[in-house]
Amino acid sequence: MTNYTAHLQALRDALTKAGFGGFLVPMEDEYQSEYVPESAQRIRFLSGFTGSAGFITVLKDKAAFFTDGRYTLQATQQVPPDLYAVFDSSIKPSSKWLEENAGKGMKIAYDPWLHTADSIDRLKKSLAKNGAELIAADKNFVDTIWYDRPAPPMQPIHAYELIYSGKSAADKRTNLAEELKKQNLSAAVITDPASIAWLLNVRGNDVPNTPLPLSFAILYATGKIKWFVARAKITPDLEQQLGSQVRIEDPGQFPHALDQLGKEEMPVRIDAAEAASAIIDRLKMAGAKLSLGDDPCILPKACKNGTELEGMRSAHRRDGAALSKFFAWLEKELITGTVTELSAEEKLSEFRSANNLYRGPSFDTIAGAGGHGAIVHYRATTVSNRKLEPGQLFLLDSGGQYLDGTTDVTRTIAVGAPTAEMRDRFTRVLKGHIALAAIRFPEGTTGAELDALARQHLWAIGLDYNHGTGHGVGNYLGVHEGPQGISKRNKVPLKPGMVVSNEPGYYQAGQYGIRIENLQAVVEFAELTTADRKMLGFETLTLVPIDRRLIDVAMLTNDERAWLNNYHTRVRESVRPLVDAATVPWLLEATKAV
Repeated sequence: MTNYTAHLQALRDALTKAGFGGFLVPMEDEYQSEYVPESAQRIRFLSGFTGSAGFITVLKDKAAFFTDGRYTLQATQQVPPDLYAVFDSSIKPSSKWLEENAGKGMKIAYDPWLHTADSIDRLKKSLAKNGAELIAADKNFVDTIWYDRPAPPMQPIHAYELIYSGKSAADKRTNLAEELKKQNLSAAVITDPASIAWLLNVRGNDVPNTPLPLSFAILYATGKIKWFVARAKITPDLEQQLGSQVRIEDPGQFPHALDQLGKEEMPVRIDAAEAASAIIDRLKMAGAKLSLGDDPCILPKACKNGTELEGMRSAHRRDGAALSKFFAWLEKELITGTVTELSAEEKLSEFRSANNLYRGPSFDTIAGAGGHGAIVHYRATTVSNRKLEPGQLFLLDSGGQYLDGTTDVTRTIAVGAPTAEMRDRFTRVLKGHIALAAIRFPEGTTGAELDALARQHLWAIGLDYNHGTGHGVGNYLGVHEGPQGISKRNKVPLKPGMVVSNEPGYYQAGQYGIRIENLQAVVEFAELTTADRKMLGFETLTLVPIDRRLIDVAMLTNDERAWLNNYHTRVRESVRPLVDAATVPWLLEATKAV
């Protein structure tokens, strides 16, 4: 059993010795990644929390843990309540807590490599209200007490072939270099490993679930690039393929390269919302002329080209076949009464793994029976593992990383006979899902403007869900990809080629969870486009039946019924050629018209 009390006390002792009254511990690593390697799991080390979103503030006599609506239930179960007060960050952000608890004159340390410049600026303003001070430390105090900290990952990096990327790395570099020139910029410092992987057409295995090589890069307006990555990860074949315009540098040289940009007084693009505060601080101290703005890769990466979109379609057809095989298996096995959350998760992995383009899950599978389904990002363990029993709903949220695309799909199924309440809530979620899938909207529309479509039928009876309706998805990259999304706060205009999820839900704590999730690509509807306005909409990529037993058909309009029947026809026609004979009867029944 991990002694989190001892870890927290050791951290406080280290802070006191250094003259600090507190320390900030974010989930992120120096690359600001969503998923971090074992060597960066500082929040798990301090608290036992295993989710992917969290923030800890430690003061001399109190500490607090913050997470978003996806993880609040999980946090109350995993984070020791005698050590940390647990808060939903949307209700009580860490900045507000610090305003209330950091005393006048208190010096609070932070590791500038683990926070963005924007986030530090916001926290400094909050602390200034009560006279406390935020100070960049020259070391991470958690690391100083983490004696058995794992080594950083050193996984090999491989080329991402043109048949999947659709555009050469040289062409990408040339195009972005031209954009830098147009903006009178000499270089761009790229700190997002996903952007670098996309730009150089490479993939790696440094973090769970996402094929990333962790690295930094500097792209110059000449089209050349310095890539700061451990040479031990690079094979001779890959280095030859990258060509002479890509110069591989030791990661330890990255700070010195930033100094050189300043010494030469280069105008440099840097994304203050994504880059570590330490990087921007170093550039400023060196004298670089900073142009704060978006990572130049972020929009081209998000707007998939034709090859990438076709790869996503193919990946979803195969993924739909794997899930259909799984649900056909599950229907038979439920009769035995032996299926558990973990055995279901393992069986689904077996079906996906049968495909030779499959490279692993795109995130940790969420297989929640009964009340576990109400924990938005639940992860079954040997301790929590529960049987699937009659009267429950089973929520299964999973995804795959295929060489030609990334998938993410959630289905909620009835185990035995559902209650009238379950069917009502499921149908309201489905109606919201259909409204978002079928909408047509003018170019320039943002995800924030569409979010209410998915919530409207829940709102009608005073219900809602505490997560965004949709996130962006990468192409054999991150299952959560910006800048696009569908949420109350996302102000990024949706553009053709972007892929987003459509996943409204409803959660009755301790009883059941409901979520219906498909991925969909933004496409132009030329037949609706007028001379002065381009009209966009969505193409649904996911091809998995929706449980008809949970639908109160009387609540559906004629248009909603038509959408569902058309979707199931498409699922049946696309998936049937890819499944075995044993799965066909289940597929035909599951896709019958309502």
